[in-house]
Amino acid sequence: MIPFLSRKAKTQVVSHLDVPHGDDLFRVALKRSPTARRYTLRVSLAKQEITLTMPLKGSVAQASDFAHRYGGWIAERHKKFVPPILCQPGSIIPLRGEPHRIEHRPHARGTVWTEANAQGEPLIVVAGKAEYALRRIKDFLKKQAHHDLDRAVQRYTSMLGIPARRIALKDPTSRWGSCSSAGRLNFSWRLILAPSDILDYLAAHEVAHLKELNHSSRYWRVVESLFPEYENAEKWLKRHGSSLHRYQ
Repeated sequence: MIPFLSRKAKTQVVSHLDVPHGDDLFRVALKRSPTARRYTLRVSLAKQEITLTMPLKGSVAQASDFAHRYGGWIAERHKKFVPPILCQPGSIIPLRGEPHRIEHRPHARGTVWTEANAQGEPLIVVAGKAEYALRRIKDFLKKQAHHDLDRAVQRYTSMLGIPARRIALKDPTSRWGSCSSAGRLNFSWRLILAPSDILDYLAAHEVAHLKELNHSSRYWRVVESLFPEYENAEKWLKRHGSSLHRYQ
């Protein structure tokens, strides 16, 4: 059933729809696009979100009717969503693909470091006041990511004979890295959560763009020369990449 919309409601910006299916209600983000010609549904596992894109001149009533017709589809996709994990003391997060438990030691000196406890369990230890723990953990993960990516990029640019202009870390949801025409490389800091060979592959992937700024067959030959096992890394990212966005 399409909800009644008053004239006043029509002028308001609607950011989402609540779509019922069975006994549950599922939230769907609503987005107007100047290039959209029809109503479409897209799933982002990274954002844990389903988005309904609609034309600029489309109506919320039509969008609601469209979403309701796909209630079963929306419910099935929601089953794939997993709850986020906060990178806080007590949580277990991967570091270079290996699970580490975060332990808070408020009276210890220092900031953040890794060690193993008496049972051999890998730990990420954060010192200082509890209110600084989250920021310190994120700073630590970014620092480790920068360190590993700097080394990997240097290795692959040396192999290729083309230098990179700059390396920066970001937190995109739709890509793991990018290369600009000016030779600037951007990477997701979340690559430090993945196994080391995955981070290495992404470094090789973006460095290859310094020579071929495309995805042609020539480009993939450059990738293979730098990282022969690139197909296995691509498969890992397709299967497990979205899970790296669970960690908040």
